[in-house]
Amino acid sequence: MLEPPNHQTTAKTDQAAPMSIQLLLFVDERPSSHEYIQPIRDYVKTVSQDCSCQLEVIEIHEQPHLVEHFRLVATPALVKVVPEPRQTLAGSNLVNQLKKWWPKWLSSLEENHDEPLVEKSNNVGYSGELMRLSDEIFRLKKDKENLLEQIKFKDQVLAMLAHDLRSPLTAASIAVETLELAQNQAPTEKKQKLTVQLFQQTRNQFRVMNRLITDILQASKSMNAQLQVHHTEVFLPRLSKEIVEQYNDLLTEKSLKLIQDVPQDVPGVYADEELIRQVIVNLIDNAIKYTPEGGEITLSILHRTSQKVQVSVCDTGPGIPEEKQERIFEGHFRLQRDQGKEGYGLGLSLCRKIVRVHYGQIWVDSVPEQGSCFHFTLPVYR
Repeated sequence: MLEPPNHQTTAKTDQAAPMSIQLLLFVDERPSSHEYIQPIRDYVKTVSQDCSCQLEVIEIHEQPHLVEHFRLVATPALVKVVPEPRQTLAGSNLVNQLKKWWPKWLSSLEENHDEPLVEKSNNVGYSGELMRLSDEIFRLKKDKENLLEQIKFKDQVLAMLAHDLRSPLTAASIAVETLELAQNQAPTEKKQKLTVQLFQQTRNQFRVMNRLITDILQASKSMNAQLQVHHTEVFLPRLSKEIVEQYNDLLTEKSLKLIQDVPQDVPGVYADEELIRQVIVNLIDNAIKYTPEGGEITLSILHRTSQKVQVSVCDTGPGIPEEKQERIFEGHFRLQRDQGKEGYGLGLSLCRKIVRVHYGQIWVDSVPEQGSCFHFTLPVYR
């Protein structure tokens, strides 16, 4: 129900009085707004012999739902709620307006004296409470939507990070298997060099897995599940070389050619090396997955402006329909052709999240049956 009024004048206290007028005076926190309270109370007191009149003062900051309910556009405002129809007076001459309308309200009250006026009066409080509850329900619904969105995002991040553990795990497993096979070969300079490279690659992959596991644990603790970013100066030519080396066996197996167009004088970028490694790995994984045997994949890096470096991964696969080129970056979205294939539709969504937290952009250029080029930008390190 309505909160207890700040000021209330009742000309007649008899609850069974046959005639009653109910007024609500809305005021704000300005002193000039409060100056209207006493003159209106005084006038109500002078007409007390005509009928019972209830005046309630409403502070708009305390009951904003009533302001919305009565659709007020200015204060102070005087609202006559009983008898019906409702009427609103506003402006700098409220007392004069009240004097003008009072006889007409009395006349209307006499014409409708047989109606249950007390019940009408109660409807005001009921409507106000209904409005307040409506606001509260709306707020709770928004809170629920926000919580569901946070839970959904958390689940997506956990699933994506778990999905991305597979690439470094596979690379580390291949390196260990190669070391095991090389163990039985006679010691040579070539074998020693290969062993050093394999150990370095294995260490790198275990470091990537450790970082992903850390992110998974962090995401499991936080409802917001934000990506943890550790910016440093990253040299993309060196990083891309490390990444491409781990695909040599897979490229040979599929008879694919991977062309690198990576200038060595590209400036360092301001980025988290392990997260950017995930982006490039995801894009190359997709390119290998969709490029038919004998096809080509291109990894290129371009210093676009003084502020941006662009990385591109292109393939000669089936391409992506134009109307789907934006949706493929959504979490769990998969093209119809991929429904029966392995995967969760998470890689590109994660790529977009990572690139965005690096203040970059990611997009795709694709022509059906001719291939796709995925591009993303990163800021130059300063």
